[in-house]
Amino acid sequence: MKEVYIFSVLALLGIAEGGQNDSCRYRSLASSPNQSSISPILEKYESALLMVLGFAGFSILLAIIHNTIRRIVYRDAHSLDTVFDAGGKVTLSLTAVTVTSQLLWPADFLQITTVTITSGLGGCLFFVLGIVVDILLFPILSVELKTKAPGAKTFLQIVYTRFGKPAHIVFCCIALFANIVTITALLVAGRSAIGVLTKDATDEFIAFVLSVLFGSYCFLGGIGTTFYISYFNTAITFVSLIVIVVSIAYTGNINEDMSKYVSVDAMYDAMSCIKAKDGNYEDSLITFRTRSGAIYGLSLFFMATSLSFIDQANWQSRIAAKPVQGVIGFFIAAVMFFCLPATIALPATLTYASMAYENGTHLLSQNEIINGYITPFVIEKIMGSTGAYLLITSITMALMSTGSGEIMAVASIIVYDIYKVYINPFRRLLTPTTCVLCGRQKMSGQSELCRCSSSVNCPACLKDLVKKEQTRDYAVHYTCPVHGDYRHYEDLLMHYKSWCIVWVTIAIIPFSLIIYASNINLTWVIFFLQGTLSPCALPLLLAITWTRCTASGVIAGSLVGLLGYLVANFVVSEIVYDEGLSNFFINTVQDYSLLAGCVTGILLSSLGTTVTSLMTHKIKSEEDVSREWEKTISIDNPLNPWRRLYEKELAQFPPGTKPTAAVMAQIFRSARKVAIYGGFTFVFLFLVVIPAVVTSFDVLTRDQFSSYLTFCYVICFMGAVFVVLAPPVEEMYQIIKAWKSSKEKDNLQKKSPEIEQSRL
Repeated sequence: MKEVYIFSVLALLGIAEGGQNDSCRYRSLASSPNQSSISPILEKYESALLMVLGFAGFSILLAIIHNTIRRIVYRDAHSLDTVFDAGGKVTLSLTAVTVTSQLLWPADFLQITTVTITSGLGGCLFFVLGIVVDILLFPILSVELKTKAPGAKTFLQIVYTRFGKPAHIVFCCIALFANIVTITALLVAGRSAIGVLTKDATDEFIAFVLSVLFGSYCFLGGIGTTFYISYFNTAITFVSLIVIVVSIAYTGNINEDMSKYVSVDAMYDAMSCIKAKDGNYEDSLITFRTRSGAIYGLSLFFMATSLSFIDQANWQSRIAAKPVQGVIGFFIAAVMFFCLPATIALPATLTYASMAYENGTHLLSQNEIINGYITPFVIEKIMGSTGAYLLITSITMALMSTGSGEIMAVASIIVYDIYKVYINPFRRLLTPTTCVLCGRQKMSGQSELCRCSSSVNCPACLKDLVKKEQTRDYAVHYTCPVHGDYRHYEDLLMHYKSWCIVWVTIAIIPFSLIIYASNINLTWVIFFLQGTLSPCALPLLLAITWTRCTASGVIAGSLVGLLGYLVANFVVSEIVYDEGLSNFFINTVQDYSLLAGCVTGILLSSLGTTVTSLMTHKIKSEEDVSREWEKTISIDNPLNPWRRLYEKELAQFPPGTKPTAAVMAQIFRSARKVAIYGGFTFVFLFLVVIPAVVTSFDVLTRDQFSSYLTFCYVICFMGAVFVVLAPPVEEMYQIIKAWKSSKEKDNLQKKSPEIEQSRL
């Protein structure tokens, strides 16, 4: 039985005797499940100093800088909304690098090598394309959100406002589970990377280090610091990759014992003589015609898209920019992400294949390969401690960027959608569209409408803000009769938010130990757990875009789809693959199991949501349509109204024009066109043109193989130039512009008393 299990895992890895040309020296690459050739280089204290004092300390410094900028330049450092949306004016290039960074999980440094050694070059390409197409679909969704709910800080606020508490509770559970899935993937990937590079790294040590990295700066700088961390993460990743690629491919500045493995000829010979997983053209690893790779790519697209839609961390970082800047930022992010994982995977996987083929056996156990140890193993062998430092730096920055985003996402859900709604609301609202200040309705057509004045230019509020700057946030006694009590309530929320982030960060430690004790593997986390979210994406999409969508529809669609995913996956795993569900963690992440689960789940959720909504909706006229989106337009913070963010855009309409979904759609018409036409163009490029070109070749020749590697490296170099230079230049321009604007306002305020005195 044990031998059968080992054989099945080796078959999954696609390493067996065989090849496609007679010049190969065929070798059977066997490996022991209990033996490893990995020898950690870094001492435990070196890793601790590097990650805890180095990166965590660096992130805290960035948080202080960000807070100082928000306080002195933008003057909104103490706003609860700023903590979770960074002011809503994040620059184009910073949006691009943040999207790239938060999608570049540490697992991508590790897991993509497993897919590449399984399905070859085609598996690597389709793995990347699955995520790239997901990036390209989000721009139109972000424009829809800005059009219909510009004041929303979480997507759950839209669900609550449209459908009430039952649907809101269901999606709160789904959203928190999405955060748990992402955090689990980060923890498992972090354990793999830190454990393989650090001597005597215990689970307790890794759990403590990761919790510090995730939450080190969140309670100081909020989501704004995450953008800065994401910039450094993406820049360091590009620079590290360039150093590795240049060292391997162009300078030969590597260990002499390894030089014979990193030449293009050695890599090509090895990849030519190792049999791929069934389904590749001529059983070759150096072809893009791979059935398993295409299925994995399609499954990953479903799962990545679902996670993008359901994970609040993606929403708060991706909608922090204005629509046009955000849309273009997504397109740039898609191009950058296209070159990054391939540049990570190809040198590592090809070098490992060359070493394994020359040695005649695997150098890693099958369990280590499944967990993505190829990358750290190869980098360590090629560059020694220098490579270990480069890799752990890139992975640590990715852990900080994505992990902190998840901490902020959980905190925002707890603050906005649990604490404010169910635990300690400022006012027990009759409906979600009731004014939080006066308790009257904000919807038109009601007998008692809200008449509360705006906090913008409110004289009493201006005095309160001056007082706020002179004392502690939660100890201020505000005097404004309209906004004072709510301002005090929001100060308490700021205080509560900090404790919430602290406790979520601390909870990472016991959660990590539970995950590590279960010995769950990275492949299962990445594919199966993400797949469980695939049925929930379409109900959420319809909740944001479809007027006739109802609470019953989104609940029924999500639950029926989830059941369909599990049943289809389990049935295929049991029937198609050897040992069935008794080999649970292997067979439930096989290509056909994942594809069957995702397709079934998505179809059932689509059908359930659509049919149930059509049977239960009450939309009968255009007035009903307008009233439905008036609910989401009413989502707002009375102390920081979203209209202030779009003063210039709303200025084109006559004074007194009420912002509606139709008005916002007119404002964002250009952004919508860019999102639709640009998205179609890029999807056509990545989904049609590139696959058509690469699959036109059968098995790559030596020259074609070399050209493809060069192409990947060149794109990576170009991306590095943009990443390193564009964000700081654009951010400095915005800061200087905001500084000048603040000075002009100060000068006007100083002159206004003199003008009034002269009039008198």
